[in-house]
Amino acid sequence: MKPGTLAPDPPRLGWRDAVATLRSEPAHTRILGGSIIMLLGSVLVSLFNFGYNVAVARMLGPAAFGHAAAAGTLLMMVSAITLSFQLVCAKVIARNETSSDKATVYAVLRRKAWVVGLLIGSGLVITSKWVADYLNLPSPWLVILLALGLAVYIPLGAKRGGFQGTCNFAQLSWNLILETVVKLIGAVLFIKMGYGVNGAVAAVSLSVVLAYFFPAVPSELKVRRRSDARASFGEGVQAIVFFTGQVVINNVDILLVKHFFNNDQAGLYAAIALVGRVLYLASWSVVSAMFPISAGAEPGNENSRVLVVPLIIVLLISLVFILGLSAFPDPVLRATFGSSFQMSPDMHALLSLRAAATGTYSLAVVLMAYEMSRKIANTGWVQLAVSGAVVLGIQFLHSDLHQVVVVQLVLMVFLLLVVSLPFFRPRRRPFAEEGV
Repeated sequence: MKPGTLAPDPPRLGWRDAVATLRSEPAHTRILGGSIIMLLGSVLVSLFNFGYNVAVARMLGPAAFGHAAAAGTLLMMVSAITLSFQLVCAKVIARNETSSDKATVYAVLRRKAWVVGLLIGSGLVITSKWVADYLNLPSPWLVILLALGLAVYIPLGAKRGGFQGTCNFAQLSWNLILETVVKLIGAVLFIKMGYGVNGAVAAVSLSVVLAYFFPAVPSELKVRRRSDARASFGEGVQAIVFFTGQVVINNVDILLVKHFFNNDQAGLYAAIALVGRVLYLASWSVVSAMFPISAGAEPGNENSRVLVVPLIIVLLISLVFILGLSAFPDPVLRATFGSSFQMSPDMHALLSLRAAATGTYSLAVVLMAYEMSRKIANTGWVQLAVSGAVVLGIQFLHSDLHQVVVVQLVLMVFLLLVVSLPFFRPRRRPFAEEGV
């Protein structure tokens, strides 16, 4: 370079270059980078989700908020199938190397997801009156409005699996953020227009529909060359079993409380459970970054840091939540949802106990997801059995909300202990010896 001349500007890197750079890094570095992207996205998703729930709670009050929360929980229950399509799609796409194989897997799974989504959406419409009566909802229209979004929610899982499997974590985050932004804005507008709880639920369905179309899927999933790549039946069953247990554990308590308790108590519990959902969403972001990277590794080439890094991150997130809610339970609830959401002194431990149950479960999910990314694992069946125990436990032990939460905490500790056992057996080491 001649004296007095200026150095050329460094080339500008777009998000595609960032993705390519991320893929070239070591596995544990990619997990850390992907986790940071997903965690930043989950912060915004959590804020907008909180905004939606806070807006609905403040504008409608505890009883109507309980109706909206119950309807939204129905969507979360069916997300077992949505997340199954996402997990299988992400795992098989990550495992295939050519664009044609990745695109074939995506096209087949998306088509099947549409068939399943339309069938389940239609079934929910047909049974809407029975569902509304069981959950003490004011009208079957809440269930019907939700069913419209549910039909699209399942194929949305396949699309998100495409983002995840190609390690497009930024696009996946934007897709999740878009859904929550539309849900929040739509709910506020519809409620102000006088549609009440129906408007809040309609906003949920509208957000799912828009999230299906934006942003577009990665270009490598649009290749039209024929390929024989397929997802195995065993992987599909494993995913359905895993996510069925997951959504039951995360959501069934809200539905059972809505059935057994009065509307005001159900609304208060829905607000408490929402805190746990925020914690789980943050933890699941870390798992989402880990899964495709672990699944794409060659058999026998496991790296301890692929598991250790996510476990440490989830543990730290859980401890922050538990300690914060232990110190300021009532102020957090009232500042977030309004003065109508007040806990008596004997209920102050509910928030931290619910967070402890969720944090314990999140650690178990990291272990189960790691095993599933490497092979067809049996831990999903253990989780499914525990989810059934949660249903039975709350069914028989629900004298108060404290008892409902304790049942969940005890069962989550048991689940974590059981799924940890394979990682302490020398004959089934989950990863090769390697310095950390």
